[in-house]
Amino acid sequence: MKKNILFPAVLIIATMFTCSAFAGDTTKIGMANFEKIIQESSAGKVMQKDLKAKLEQLQGKLQAEEKKVQDMAAALEREALVLSSEKKLERQRELRDKADDLKKMNADYTQEMKIMQNKRVNQIEKDVFDITNKIGKAQGYIVIIERKMAGVIYAADKVDITDEIIKEYNSIYAKKK
Repeated sequence: MKKNILFPAVLIIATMFTCSAFAGDTTKIGMANFEKIIQESSAGKVMQKDLKAKLEQLQGKLQAEEKKVQDMAAALEREALVLSSEKKLERQRELRDKADDLKKMNADYTQEMKIMQNKRVNQIEKDVFDITNKIGKAQGYIVIIERKMAGVIYAADKVDITDEIIKEYNSIYAKKK
């Protein structure tokens, strides 16, 4: 997968340098770090705060259910000697069912968190794409590469426009509120 992305990126960059050498123009290339945008932009920070709050809420519910299962297990252990074998089997079944419900609840909450995170990241990604296109056209970039996805190992700081994208995104995000 990485080779599929890397080869076209290298080919495009090589073509740009070749074309610019013949044309005599300077080639303007930019680089952005999406991970940094998520960490430092207002929208990214709000997303992280919302995800953390949701996670804490769901963990609270899970801990409450886990406590119920532990209490049921402790009660069964205390009463095991005085319960009839039929009643004991019934309680053990109830305990297993409750433990299975807890596992399912945990899986459901994990899935819910992944969906929420993906939805928010996709929206930020779309916004950043639009902003990057706007900056690229306005400032004459011929290409802007995402640092991680393009397999960039080194890029000079002067081609990194991440802070500019964050600044523009924060401005647009503040207006949306």
